[in-house]
Order: sequence, then C-alpha cells, then structure tokens
Amino acid sequence: MDKFYVITNHTKDEKYEVTKAIKKYIEENGKRCILESEQPIPNDTEGVLVIGGDGTLIQAARELLDKNVKLIGINLGTLGYLTEIEMQTIYPALDRLFADEYTVEERMMLKGSLPNGTENVALNDIVVTRYGSLRLISFRVYVNGELLNTYQADGMIVSTPTGSTAYNLSAGGPVVEPTAAILVLTPICSHALNTSSIILSVEDEIIIEMGSRRENEEDESVVAFDGTDILKVCTGDKIIIKKANETMKLMKINQVSFLETLRRKMKGN
Repeated sequence: MDKFYVITNHTKDEKYEVTKAIKKYIEENGKRCILESEQPIPNDTEGVLVIGGDGTLIQAARELLDKNVKLIGINLGTLGYLTEIEMQTIYPALDRLFADEYTVEERMMLKGSLPNGTENVALNDIVVTRYGSLRLISFRVYVNGELLNTYQADGMIVSTPTGSTAYNLSAGGPVVEPTAAILVLTPICSHALNTSSIILSVEDEIIIEMGSRRENEEDESVVAFDGTDILKVCTGDKIIIKKANETMKLMKINQVSFLETLRRKMKGN
C-alpha cells in the first residue's frame, strides 16, 4: 500500500502531534500521505487512516461511502472495538500496511428511508426515540409487511452486528459477532415485560410506524443514524429500514479474534 489519506479527530489529537508523526513516517518510507486538512480525498487513495476512536471511524466510513475505500482506525479514544491500532503499535502497523500484510473485513450497513424521501445510512444503528418530552412513545413494528408488535417505550434500536456493542448493548441487547448477517431489534425501556431483543434475517425489511399515546393527538419523535444525523418524525410516519447495498471495508492487521477483543475491551467495564 503506497497512497494514504489521514482523517483526524482534532479533539483527540489537538496539536496534531500524532498525525504529523504518522505523516512523516509514511513519507520517509517513500509513500504518499495526504491529510484531510490539506485537501479532499484523492480518487486513487488506497487506504484511509482514521485517528481518534470508534465514533471518528464510523463517521469517516459514512462520509466516504461513495469512495469505496478501505479504512483502519488508530485508537486515541477509550474502548475502541473498531479501531485496530493502538498508540504503542502505530509504526509496526504501518510497516505491515506498506507490505500489504492485511485482510479486509466487510461490515454491513443499514439504510433508512423516511416519508419525505430522505435516506441515510448507518454502520452501528438506526434509533427511533422520543423527542423532547420524557413521555413514552407509541409505535408498531412490521417485518416484511407483517405486524411484529406494538410498543410503548422510549424507542427502538435497529442494530447491525457492528453496532451490537454500542447502544444496543447498553439497552440490554445481545453482543453479536461483527461479520454475522443479521439484524437486531432492541426496545429501549419498553413498558412491558415480554419485549426482549429480536434477531432477524439480514434480508428482512423493517417498518416502524409511529403511533400516538392518545387518540386524535399527534406525537413527535426522532430518528437518529449512528447517533448523529437526527430527523424528526410524527404520528403516522413510517420509517423503512433494510440492509444497505454499501459496506464498510475495514482493514485488519491483527490475528486477534472477536472473542479475545471482547474479553479485553469489556474487562473492568
């Protein structure tokens, strides 16, 4: 690999000390390195280095979706389930990338469609939740056109396997092997005793139809894509969620299994 592009979370590397050191090392080894602050990503970029944490990597994957590039994360954050490289292993990791000693793991993404024609994608999850008020929201969930259940809850998380260790886990959902081909539905603080997470096929289409807690009353809720792009929906609106055609291409240089990573990251948390 010879042509690199670097995206940095400036709150994690305020003075760009790590970023500049990486750029210097890459160029000293005869490779090309362009920083996001210098210019937009060139079309011939071979690999994107994302300096920050999981959130930075997720945002980069979404923003570069149409570029079809491979990404790898350098962890300056906390847990870092997605980021492959730790601070103390940056230079040996770069050497392996120079020598093309890596594999590519494709991670599925979700596409959500709203009634106004808006579409967006998510790597972790699409979440429908309350807007402003502390009151529960009411909604129905359909799978391939068939009613699954009616909920009174704080919301619903539709998660990919990658996102299973994020909000889904905090809400009591299951941890899923990241390359599995499934969807996870996890209600948020449901006002019922029998509404556990539900595992669905990756080919299923999910429709969340917003209801109202009271007849002839319009409630407002929001839809969030990976916790960032937040759009308002109202009673009667339907959010259609399915597997996206695009995938995130995540470079892997370590032979550490998912279970080992999970055990290490969750220790003491």
